[in-house]
Amino acid sequence: MSHHIIEFRDVRYRYPDGTQALKGVSFRVTHGESVGIVGANGAGKSTVLLHMNGLLLPTSGVVTIGEVPLVKGTLEEVRRKVGFIFQNPDDQLFMPTVLEDVAFGPLNLGMSPGAAGELALEALRRVGALDLRDKPPHHISGGQKSSVAIATVLAMNPDILVMDEPAASLDPKARRLLIGMLRSFTHSKIVASHDLDLILDVCERCIVIREGAVAADGPAEKILSDRELLEANSLELPLSLQRR
Repeated sequence: MSHHIIEFRDVRYRYPDGTQALKGVSFRVTHGESVGIVGANGAGKSTVLLHMNGLLLPTSGVVTIGEVPLVKGTLEEVRRKVGFIFQNPDDQLFMPTVLEDVAFGPLNLGMSPGAAGELALEALRRVGALDLRDKPPHHISGGQKSSVAIATVLAMNPDILVMDEPAASLDPKARRLLIGMLRSFTHSKIVASHDLDLILDVCERCIVIREGAVAADGPAEKILSDRELLEANSLELPLSLQRR
């Protein structure tokens, strides 16, 4: 299924202040792959993710989503394919109630209010936040906001799921629900996180980004058990492996 593929070919990106954030990043994510992206703070992980639905466009090189090259004229098509979950949930929540926030995306796709509402309720159920449906988003906790932000994307039924630090503010129960949801998502998913145990739990493959380039790419268990590689990239073994 080519519409579930993400490909970066020699992607470079320079921020307006002159910072060269990406320095020739190349990789390909195929249908159904679960890929973790890890690296030190400032390595370029979030910049890579922001190219996956056109929040940033390459300075040079090519990003392809499915069979669609990422350019200004294809942004709407790409964003229908790629569901993006921001690190800060406040970037995604702006409606008077949680249910309205989660239904907003399906309504924008032209669905009837009834169909959009059903999708929204199901998405909230999947993340364990159904009881929040009538609450104002600004009256719920940070962890609850994260769960609701995930639901806003699930309600859109994306082909590809991209998540930036999805577990950063979740409590243990919400984190377990997130892991279960990610395991059940059968399309392609890309997760950037400092939570290496989360990556180990839900990703088959892991890409290490260092100073704007790919430092390693391979099976997650192999990458995340390589102490020398992780330490060279200012990372530590996942806690589950430290106990062995």
